[in-house]
Amino acid sequence: MSRLGPERDLQEAAAVERRRQQERQRQSRIFNARLRTIGIDKDALDTQVKERKIQEAAERARNEEFANEMKQNDKIMCMLEERQKNDIRNINKAINEFQKNFQKPETRREFDLSDPQALKKDRPARLSDDDPRCTISGLQKFMGEDLNYDQRIKFQKEQLREWSLQQQKDLKNALADQKFADDLHDKYRIELDQKTMELQQKEEENKRTVCAATKEFNRAQAAEVAERKKLEKHQKMKDDMDEISGLLQGDLLSENPEQAVSSFGRHRVITDRWKGMNKDQLMAIRYSQKEQVLEKMRLNEEERQRDAEWDRQRLQAARAQLVLERHLERQNREYRRAVDNVNAELSREQKSKNIYLKEEEYSNFPTDQYYAQFNTTSR
Repeated sequence: MSRLGPERDLQEAAAVERRRQQERQRQSRIFNARLRTIGIDKDALDTQVKERKIQEAAERARNEEFANEMKQNDKIMCMLEERQKNDIRNINKAINEFQKNFQKPETRREFDLSDPQALKKDRPARLSDDDPRCTISGLQKFMGEDLNYDQRIKFQKEQLREWSLQQQKDLKNALADQKFADDLHDKYRIELDQKTMELQQKEEENKRTVCAATKEFNRAQAAEVAERKKLEKHQKMKDDMDEISGLLQGDLLSENPEQAVSSFGRHRVITDRWKGMNKDQLMAIRYSQKEQVLEKMRLNEEERQRDAEWDRQRLQAARAQLVLERHLERQNREYRRAVDNVNAELSREQKSKNIYLKEEEYSNFPTDQYYAQFNTTSR
């Protein structure tokens, strides 16, 4: 026990030196105005909350502006798509009308070759003497037999004139319809462009109004922030001076021993204000530690004796178990030997019985049937 005394003194001295070092570090943190933070800075938190609300309001306004702009762009895009669809529809309609009026299948030069009603429209080779289909190669009409030449030529000219007039009328109607459609399209396009310009003007006016309101709000916020910083700086300087004077006149720096006494009793201390123990307290702790060491040695001795007793009992139980296992193995070997003898006897009896049954079967088998079966097998 005499060797433990200097080591414990060194440990206690190291602990005291460690606490003194921690106290010096804590004092350096307290007297450093840049690193010291005592309590909660409510004004700073309120300022952060207000700035956060302002930022959220600005973000919300910007998102609403973006949403309105997206809606406006979507409307313009829908209007442009609708106009394009109408143009395509009108063009396709005009093409169909032109094909219907001026490109009929009946007007084609080779329509008679693919006419589905050709057989129904077909006529005999010659209906009368003035049949225009009677050509020289058909041998239906010969030179000098064309008696209706003047009437036929006159009829053909009249027919050509009617066809020409009808085509001119159809062309005039088609041009009038096309002009009317173009006028409607131009009118619709002008109205759409006017609406688009009005919407753009309204959007620009809204943007200017929002920008002016934002500038005025930012100006007011900047003035408010500057005034608040000025007041905060003045209040901070006042608080720092009050804190320094309070610390210089307080019990912490004056090292008053009464400041370490806890409110729960004089036997308890406040750890961050405690300056160390006196000699009586140190002697009492050393005596208590010595008693604890003796008690620990007594408990270790009792535990060693108890472990030795358990080891002896466990060894005896292991020996008894080993004897019992050997006895059981001997009995098992005898039992297996007896079972093997019985099985061998039964196997011999079974073999004898099988031999006897085979001999009986061979003795009862007919000879002629055996030879017939043998010849069939050889073939």
